[in-house]
Amino acid sequence: MNAPVSDIRAANVFDAKALATFGANYPETPHTLHHALDCHPLLELDALAQLGDALPASSVEFNRGDLPIGVDGKPGATGLTIAETIRKVAEANSWAVLKNIEQVPAYKALLMDLLGEIRAEIEAKTGAMLTPQGFIFISSPNAVTPYHFDPEHNILLQIRGSKTMTQFPAGDPCYAADEVHESYHSGGPRELTWDDALMEGANAFRIGPGEAVFVPVMAPHFVRNGPESSISLSITWRSTWSYAESDARGLNHLLRQRGFAPAAPGRWPSSNAPKAFAFRALRKLGLTG
Repeated sequence: MNAPVSDIRAANVFDAKALATFGANYPETPHTLHHALDCHPLLELDALAQLGDALPASSVEFNRGDLPIGVDGKPGATGLTIAETIRKVAEANSWAVLKNIEQVPAYKALLMDLLGEIRAEIEAKTGAMLTPQGFIFISSPNAVTPYHFDPEHNILLQIRGSKTMTQFPAGDPCYAADEVHESYHSGGPRELTWDDALMEGANAFRIGPGEAVFVPVMAPHFVRNGPESSISLSITWRSTWSYAESDARGLNHLLRQRGFAPAAPGRWPSSNAPKAFAFRALRKLGLTG
């Protein structure tokens, strides 16, 4: 798919106030931002249906939208194709995500333009911006994305419709146990076990078109769509710190398998380098499997 990049990039998507807010809160504090990315031709339903068909199957996930906050394993399918799901999202009762949109040149250009606007604020705090990736979420009215966490620094930009993202403190074992983190970084699922009592620590962010929410690395969250169909763009990146946290969790997984009770990695700006280096050495030797 080689759709042209819109001339919307003639103006910045994030204004000075948004950049200042992001810079003051990144990388550990959830917050909302305003953005000017709307009516972009690459983010219309027909273009997204074409993108869904163009991406490899491994980069497309779609399933039922009428889900509880907590699920056991992957939700069931709807019987529709990805293109049908996107074009009929208003009535399909579905949730879909197009992963790694940077595989398509036009979408890579859009992603890198957006990240380029906030690169200075990112690199002032966490160093080089690594592994930029983009994800597009297309959701039916009232669809739920169940409770989970993600390994990237993430800004979710709402393009169409509305949704409420409910976040929980990152790194707190009350919301995601250390063993669950370790399992994820060793190839396990990202879905988390839900308990209604967790809502005592919830921080809910309702966003509509022109609004965005920042999600810290591994902050547990779930998302409930509003009464209309929704399109959201997630722009993500990694840092040396986030990779060190992942590898430290990997080492802790090995230690726990051998009967130890390792301390959890520290949150930013703590350094997790020693454990990360040890895990990478073991991985290079083939001793982490």
